[in-house]
Amino acid sequence: MDLKDLELLAPAGDLEGLTTALKYGADAIYCGGPFMQLRANSAAFTLEKLKKGAELVHAKGKKLYVTVNSFANNDEIPKLGSYAKELKEIGVDAVIVSDIGAISEIKEHCPELDVHVSTQANTMNYKSCEVYYNMGASRVVLARELDIDRIAEIRAKAPAKLELEAFVHGAMCMSYSGRCLLSAYLTGRSGNRGQCAQSCRWNYYLMEETRPGEFFKVEESEHGSAILSSKELCAIEFLDKLAEAGVSSFKVEGRMRTPFYTATVINAYKMAMNKQYPIDQLRAELDTVSHRPFTTGFYLKDPVALQPGDSGYVRDYLFVATVVDKETIETRNAFDLGDELEVLSPGKLGRKFKLKYIINDKGENIARSNTPMKLVKINLPEGVKPGDILRKKC
Repeated sequence: MDLKDLELLAPAGDLEGLTTALKYGADAIYCGGPFMQLRANSAAFTLEKLKKGAELVHAKGKKLYVTVNSFANNDEIPKLGSYAKELKEIGVDAVIVSDIGAISEIKEHCPELDVHVSTQANTMNYKSCEVYYNMGASRVVLARELDIDRIAEIRAKAPAKLELEAFVHGAMCMSYSGRCLLSAYLTGRSGNRGQCAQSCRWNYYLMEETRPGEFFKVEESEHGSAILSSKELCAIEFLDKLAEAGVSSFKVEGRMRTPFYTATVINAYKMAMNKQYPIDQLRAELDTVSHRPFTTGFYLKDPVALQPGDSGYVRDYLFVATVVDKETIETRNAFDLGDELEVLSPGKLGRKFKLKYIINDKGENIARSNTPMKLVKINLPEGVKPGDILRKKC
């Protein structure tokens, strides 16, 4: 199957993230609503914003999926039927659900709403796919523990009409498909209820049982030790292999990330799917946003590929501004007269240009802009459009 025919699924934590993802090539958007979503409240859309998001998405001929993927408590089950109906009425195309009882309740009360089984359900075999399909699911988001050969076997044996979705990029939980109790144990905040404290990213020490009170740091690098913190997934170099195995939707993680991250990653993956540039150039684009060291996860190698290495981040570029019009930008981070900036536009690699002038909102020429969310004028290259992004090398 041609990669151009497959779906690139982007995250959105707010309407700015949603519009950015659409601009840079997403075929579908997933976001959280006001009920049972697995991210912080800051990444939850109200019903009113979901309706607006659905309108924006459908105007572009794309789709909107809403996460309802925390594990349900008894008192939440009766609320799911009416919630599903509300989502369907405002134009949501599908819900992403992990709890088997929640799936049943949604399909009973709103059978016309498509259900995608979340990766939280940890689907690792064709029989589970068959069960979910018989319950009314139209898609399964595969468990992260699967390699490409096992995905191909699932595709061969699962119901032909059942779509398969897989993560291709972004942060990975050391519990892989997300069923983790570490945060709940240490902080009382359950990752399975959308309250993860990211305990696996903390630094830890060892204590030998016969030497109480003596703590030994697990040294990994000069940056310290985070022995439970996974590297980040990057599958841009083998999307064709995933497609051949039967994956029809490529999912990018990152509802808590910035619009700069969303634009860069979605742009790179869309260009890879369109085969616009050599893959090494697109892989380099992914290093322009902050991320942990990359891994191919379980797709190509043994689980050892996920073991943490350098706990520091790759931070090669800084998000400078977004373009408002052919001369005006909205600032994000500091930049100086004479800096070499790059403009990122949909379907293109970063284009360099030299900063010749900066004019503030008072009409004054200035040598440095260091206040975020201000409108300033600069010499932008020809062809830039509103929503394009400016960055500079750190």
